[in-house]
Amino acid sequence: MRADRTRERTVVLNQLLLGVVALLSATIAFAMEAVAVPELVLGGLLLVAVVTGIALAVPWNRIHAPWSALLPICDILAIALLRESNPSAGFSLLWIFPAMWIAGSFGLLGLVVVNVLTNGVYWLTVALDPAQSLTPVIILIPMTIVAVSTTAYLASKRAAAQRALLDAQARLLARAVERSRRQEDLVTEVLDAVDFGVIRLGIRGEESVRNEAHARMQRMLAPGGAEQAAFAEDGLTELGVEQTPLARARRGETFDGDLVWYGKPGKGRRALSVTSRALESAGGERVGGILVSRDVTDEVMALRAREDLVASVSHELRTPLTAILGYLELVLDGDDLSAASRRGLEVAERNAARLLDIIADLLTVSADHHGGVRLSIDQRVARVDEIVHSSVEALLPRAAERQITLDDAGIEQVTAFIDPLRIRQVVDNIIGNAVKYNVDQGRVEVGVTADMDHAWIVVRDDGTGISAEEIPRLFERFFRADAVRKTTTHGSGLGLSISREIARAHGGEITVQSELGSGSTFLIRLPLREKGRRS
Repeated sequence: MRADRTRERTVVLNQLLLGVVALLSATIAFAMEAVAVPELVLGGLLLVAVVTGIALAVPWNRIHAPWSALLPICDILAIALLRESNPSAGFSLLWIFPAMWIAGSFGLLGLVVVNVLTNGVYWLTVALDPAQSLTPVIILIPMTIVAVSTTAYLASKRAAAQRALLDAQARLLARAVERSRRQEDLVTEVLDAVDFGVIRLGIRGEESVRNEAHARMQRMLAPGGAEQAAFAEDGLTELGVEQTPLARARRGETFDGDLVWYGKPGKGRRALSVTSRALESAGGERVGGILVSRDVTDEVMALRAREDLVASVSHELRTPLTAILGYLELVLDGDDLSAASRRGLEVAERNAARLLDIIADLLTVSADHHGGVRLSIDQRVARVDEIVHSSVEALLPRAAERQITLDDAGIEQVTAFIDPLRIRQVVDNIIGNAVKYNVDQGRVEVGVTADMDHAWIVVRDDGTGISAEEIPRLFERFFRADAVRKTTTHGSGLGLSISREIARAHGGEITVQSELGSGSTFLIRLPLREKGRRS
């Protein structure tokens, strides 16, 4: 750390300034023939020169500060010699310099001492000069010395206070910088420890921070420095340069968990789940963004393997089930069956039809997952209330078996722009679940209403309910709540997922409110009119 040389610079500058002014004053006095006793002038200049040499030679920062006060005291004596050479030559004004020096460097004590000393020497020289008469200038000079030295003292105090404040602020700033540096190091260590890539983007899209995991992924995705092509979630649609996650994040877009494939179809390609968030200042202005990427290749391939297995098994099961249903229908069409046999065959037919519905759901999910044909929606103007009434009527026998009341008194006449078959599938699933997972002798209330833009279907039951932890996952594929797994009738875990996809394909949504032990309420929202059309 560099030593503080403030006192040394103060001594040298003050002494050099006095020496230069004294020399110029003496030169002017000689030039104007205003020197009565040249020997006194030369003696005074010699003393100033000696003091200046001492000021330049001595390392004042290494000795105690009071010793430096000897220099302005010697200067006061040297100025007294200059004044004695000719009292009217104006050399008395030079006492201002040592007075300012001592008052500014040694505080209040220095102010008092220098004024006593300077004015004492001044009045002594006046008293020793018999030719000196009392004039306004004689009185004005000591007053000027007092005023200037006091000003120097006050300025020094103010400067010292400002310097102390600046030092305190500098220490606070240094601590803040050190704390910020430690936090930055900690964040860097944490980011380098995680297994997902993180990029901090600046306001112009430049990369200001990137962690080690991102660097590893870059080396993996760009072997030999050649960037691999990027593809959309289906793995087949190639993304342009402006459609890549990094380019979108640089434009300020926000997205969550977008799946991107890197590398052409075949071996060696990787799948990344990418999330982008915009960063804003306290004033709401965009100041950059964060891009987080995670390698999910193994997870995606595992899910696809499961989907392939589900699709394969579903295809294999659909053909024999279709044959079983066909033969059951033929047998049930006969008139020679006893009542007990017919009831047994009807139960078998009903369960076989249920299995066929589950297989159809599995095939739909599998096709959608592999980028195949998505849910086909054939929308037209239809009566929502008639669809719901038909679903309630179809489920009455099942509800009656467990003495569950199906209340459809809240169904109002509503017409909407929908696919009747798909909405019937949604309503059957929601009301069917309300019956299936209700308690014996429970109650299910079904209602239909509308506002200016949407039709609303409400299904409320007083069954076992759903826990708050399970509600966010309720519409995930293959998810089944604990209450469902404990029942004797197990579903595929696809009905609610497909129902929500159908509602969203219409431009609507399905939401649920539930509390464990207090039943559930499902709300289906559907648009009344075709998109872009106003009645």
